[in-house]
Amino acid sequence: MSDHTDGTHDTYERLISLLDSSSVDYRLIDHEPEGSTEAVCALRGHPASEAAKCIVLRVKVDRRITRHVLAVVPGDRRVDLDAVRALFDARYAGFSDAETAERLARSVPGTVLPFSFDPDLEVVADPDVVAQSKLYFNAARLDRSLLVSGADYERLAKPRIERIAAPAQV
Repeated sequence: MSDHTDGTHDTYERLISLLDSSSVDYRLIDHEPEGSTEAVCALRGHPASEAAKCIVLRVKVDRRITRHVLAVVPGDRRVDLDAVRALFDARYAGFSDAETAERLARSVPGTVLPFSFDPDLEVVADPDVVAQSKLYFNAARLDRSLLVSGADYERLAKPRIERIAAPAQV
Protein backbone atom coordinates (compact mmCIF):
# COMPACT_ATOMS: atom_id res chain seq x y z
CA MET A 1 0.00 0.00 0.00
CA SER A 2 1.38 3.37 -0.99
CA ASP A 3 1.70 6.02 1.69
CA HIS A 4 0.81 9.02 -0.46
CA THR A 5 -2.70 10.34 -0.03
CA ASP A 6 -3.35 12.62 -2.98
CA GLY A 7 -6.93 12.75 -4.24
CA THR A 8 -6.23 10.56 -7.25
CA HIS A 9 -5.01 7.70 -5.07
CA ASP A 10 -8.10 8.05 -2.85
CA THR A 11 -10.38 8.01 -5.89
CA TYR A 12 -8.71 4.85 -7.19
CA GLU A 13 -9.04 3.13 -3.80
CA ARG A 14 -12.67 4.21 -3.52
CA LEU A 15 -13.44 2.76 -6.96
CA ILE A 16 -11.78 -0.60 -6.20
CA SER A 17 -13.55 -0.73 -2.85
CA LEU A 18 -16.91 -0.07 -4.57
CA LEU A 19 -16.25 -2.82 -7.13
CA ASP A 20 -15.13 -5.32 -4.48
CA SER A 21 -18.06 -4.64 -2.16
CA SER A 22 -20.52 -4.99 -5.07
CA SER A 23 -19.28 -8.41 -6.22
CA VAL A 24 -18.66 -7.06 -9.70
CA ASP A 25 -16.53 -8.98 -12.14
CA TYR A 26 -13.74 -6.65 -13.21
CA ARG A 27 -10.23 -6.79 -14.55
CA LEU A 28 -7.36 -4.38 -13.93
CA ILE A 29 -5.05 -3.68 -16.85
CA ASP A 30 -1.63 -2.09 -16.29
CA HIS A 31 -0.15 -0.16 -19.21
CA GLU A 32 2.15 2.72 -20.09
CA PRO A 33 0.85 6.03 -18.66
CA GLU A 34 -1.61 7.44 -21.20
CA GLY A 35 -4.65 9.73 -20.99
CA SER A 36 -5.71 10.04 -24.63
CA THR A 37 -8.64 7.73 -25.45
CA GLU A 38 -7.29 6.62 -28.85
CA ALA A 39 -3.78 5.92 -27.54
CA VAL A 40 -4.90 4.06 -24.42
CA CYS A 41 -7.30 1.90 -26.48
CA ALA A 42 -4.33 0.88 -28.64
CA LEU A 43 -2.31 0.02 -25.51
CA ARG A 44 -5.18 -2.04 -24.10
CA GLY A 45 -5.87 -3.66 -27.48
CA HIS A 46 -9.56 -2.97 -28.08
CA PRO A 47 -11.69 -0.76 -30.37
CA ALA A 48 -12.37 2.78 -29.12
CA SER A 49 -16.12 2.04 -29.16
CA GLU A 50 -15.58 -0.14 -26.06
CA ALA A 51 -14.00 2.74 -24.08
CA ALA A 52 -15.86 5.15 -21.81
CA LYS A 53 -14.83 8.71 -22.67
CA CYS A 54 -15.58 10.90 -19.63
CA ILE A 55 -15.88 14.67 -19.86
CA VAL A 56 -16.86 17.15 -17.15
CA LEU A 57 -19.26 19.80 -18.47
CA ARG A 58 -20.56 23.09 -17.14
CA VAL A 59 -24.25 23.56 -17.82
CA LYS A 60 -25.70 27.02 -17.20
CA VAL A 61 -29.42 26.53 -16.65
CA ASP A 62 -29.97 30.25 -16.11
CA ARG A 63 -28.11 33.26 -14.70
CA ARG A 64 -28.05 31.84 -11.17
CA ILE A 65 -27.92 28.07 -11.64
CA THR A 66 -24.90 26.23 -12.98
CA ARG A 67 -24.81 22.42 -12.89
CA HIS A 68 -21.84 20.17 -13.43
CA VAL A 69 -22.34 17.07 -15.54
CA LEU A 70 -20.07 14.12 -16.13
CA ALA A 71 -20.84 13.09 -19.71
CA VAL A 72 -19.91 9.49 -20.56
CA VAL A 73 -19.84 8.56 -24.24
CA PRO A 74 -18.24 5.79 -26.31
CA GLY A 75 -14.55 6.43 -26.99
CA ASP A 76 -15.06 6.70 -30.75
CA ARG A 77 -17.67 9.47 -30.40
CA ARG A 78 -17.87 12.99 -28.98
CA VAL A 79 -20.23 14.67 -26.54
CA ASP A 80 -23.14 16.38 -28.28
CA LEU A 81 -23.21 19.67 -26.35
CA ASP A 82 -26.50 20.71 -27.97
CA ALA A 83 -28.14 17.48 -26.74
CA VAL A 84 -26.82 18.12 -23.21
CA ARG A 85 -28.05 21.72 -23.30
CA ALA A 86 -31.52 20.56 -24.44
CA LEU A 87 -31.57 17.82 -21.79
CA PHE A 88 -31.21 20.36 -18.99
CA ASP A 89 -33.24 23.05 -20.78
CA ALA A 90 -30.14 25.19 -20.32
CA ARG A 91 -28.85 28.37 -21.91
CA TYR A 92 -25.33 26.99 -22.28
CA ALA A 93 -23.40 23.71 -22.11
CA GLY A 94 -19.64 23.56 -22.50
CA PHE A 95 -16.48 22.02 -21.16
CA SER A 96 -15.63 22.71 -17.55
CA ASP A 97 -12.36 24.42 -16.70
CA ALA A 98 -9.58 22.01 -15.70
CA GLU A 99 -9.48 23.04 -12.04
CA THR A 100 -13.23 22.52 -11.51
CA ALA A 101 -13.17 19.25 -13.46
CA GLU A 102 -10.32 17.89 -11.33
CA ARG A 103 -12.00 18.94 -8.09
CA LEU A 104 -15.37 17.38 -8.97
CA ALA A 105 -14.04 14.26 -10.69
CA ARG A 106 -11.35 13.86 -8.02
CA SER A 107 -8.84 12.90 -10.68
CA VAL A 108 -6.68 14.55 -13.33
CA PRO A 109 -7.65 14.95 -17.00
CA GLY A 110 -7.22 11.69 -18.89
CA THR A 111 -8.07 9.63 -15.80
CA VAL A 112 -11.65 10.78 -15.13
CA LEU A 113 -13.86 7.85 -14.13
CA PRO A 114 -17.37 7.28 -15.48
CA PHE A 115 -18.42 7.40 -11.79
CA SER A 116 -19.06 10.40 -9.55
CA PHE A 117 -18.02 10.48 -5.92
CA ASP A 118 -19.17 14.10 -5.60
CA PRO A 119 -22.85 15.03 -5.09
CA ASP A 120 -22.34 18.15 -7.25
CA LEU A 121 -21.36 16.07 -10.29
CA GLU A 122 -24.26 14.37 -12.07
CA VAL A 123 -23.45 11.43 -14.34
CA VAL A 124 -25.17 11.21 -17.72
CA ALA A 125 -24.22 8.23 -19.90
CA ASP A 126 -25.11 7.53 -23.49
CA PRO A 127 -27.13 4.30 -23.95
CA ASP A 128 -24.35 2.93 -26.19
CA VAL A 129 -22.01 2.98 -23.17
CA VAL A 130 -24.14 0.79 -20.92
CA ALA A 131 -24.95 -1.52 -23.85
CA GLN A 132 -21.27 -2.60 -24.13
CA SER A 133 -20.48 -6.13 -23.00
CA LYS A 134 -16.92 -4.87 -22.38
CA LEU A 135 -16.38 -1.35 -21.11
CA TYR A 136 -12.84 -0.03 -20.58
CA PHE A 137 -11.79 3.15 -18.77
CA ASN A 138 -8.79 4.63 -16.96
CA ALA A 139 -9.02 3.83 -13.26
CA ALA A 140 -8.30 7.35 -11.92
CA ARG A 141 -4.68 6.65 -12.93
CA LEU A 142 -2.86 7.09 -16.24
CA ASP A 143 -1.12 3.69 -15.90
CA ARG A 144 -4.04 1.44 -14.99
CA SER A 145 -7.39 0.73 -16.59
CA LEU A 146 -10.47 -1.22 -15.69
CA LEU A 147 -12.68 -3.55 -17.64
CA VAL A 148 -16.29 -4.12 -16.53
CA SER A 149 -19.52 -4.88 -18.36
CA GLY A 150 -21.73 -1.97 -19.34
CA ALA A 151 -24.56 -3.53 -17.31
CA ASP A 152 -22.42 -3.68 -14.15
CA TYR A 153 -21.28 -0.12 -14.77
CA GLU A 154 -24.91 1.03 -15.03
CA ARG A 155 -25.88 -0.86 -11.86
CA LEU A 156 -23.01 0.68 -9.84
CA ALA A 157 -22.75 4.22 -11.24
CA LYS A 158 -26.53 4.68 -11.68
CA PRO A 159 -26.07 7.25 -14.46
CA ARG A 160 -28.93 9.08 -16.08
CA ILE A 161 -29.18 7.37 -19.50
CA GLU A 162 -29.66 9.82 -22.37
CA ARG A 163 -28.57 10.14 -26.01
CA ILE A 164 -25.62 12.53 -25.64
CA ALA A 165 -23.08 11.10 -28.11
CA ALA A 166 -22.49 12.43 -31.60
CA PRO A 167 -20.20 11.05 -34.32
CA ALA A 168 -16.58 12.07 -33.85
CA GLN A 169 -15.44 15.10 -35.84
CA VAL A 170 -13.36 14.16 -38.86
